[in-house]
Amino acid sequence: MSFEVTADAYMRFMGQYSEPLAPRFADLAGIHDGQRVLDVGCGPGALTAELVNRVGAASVSAVEPSASFAAAVRQRLPGVEVRESAAEQLPFPDGTFDAALAQLVIHFMADPVHRVTRPGGTVAACVWDHAGDRGPLAAFWSAVRELDPAAEDESGLAGVREGHLAKLFSQAGLDRTSVTTLTVRIRHASFDHWWQPFTLGVGPAGGYVASLAPDRRAELREQCRRLLPAGPVEITAAAWAVSGRT
Repeated sequence: MSFEVTADAYMRFMGQYSEPLAPRFADLAGIHDGQRVLDVGCGPGALTAELVNRVGAASVSAVEPSASFAAAVRQRLPGVEVRESAAEQLPFPDGTFDAALAQLVIHFMADPVHRVTRPGGTVAACVWDHAGDRGPLAAFWSAVRELDPAAEDESGLAGVREGHLAKLFSQAGLDRTSVTTLTVRIRHASFDHWWQPFTLGVGPAGGYVASLAPDRRAELREQCRRLLPAGPVEITAAAWAVSGRT
């Protein structure tokens, strides 16, 4: 998979879903003014922007391993402390934050556990329901499987199966967990508007498209077209979400 792409490419691909998801996720975590909060794996800043709206830039920190994404957040949200770092090696002392949130990143972490939230603080995470075919890319991967049954999709990633995210929280020693499903609905003006972001090379789906020879790519595009209306295309995407206390 690849996230070494421009922030614009990511936002055109996944940002159209992650931005409307962010306020729902922040509501679940109970984010409010007066807290110091951390966005883990912030990407180009969809959730970071929502946190800034709630607590102010000076009270938000963000970590992101991609240099291009981190730079985009610094430019977009001056005043936010943005550090280039893997989520498994957070560059903060224990107990620094009132809340640590990870939106759509747990399933790309080698060891999805957090530690920098103060005692009694909130840790929250959400991931798309890829295993249940309710994520935003369900139609795409369905088309892929019909043409290439051996293709590796995103259904085996951490947290994307029902109950797995809550299990990860339990293993991390978090209690008083709240489990729910967050849903967003996005309308694409046409099939081409839906398809074009898959050609930008973002994430596992974009990487798969980029790996195909031109004729195979055209075949996949037509298979997707058969599964979806010519337009407009409405996608309803569901994410597993868990909030717990340290």
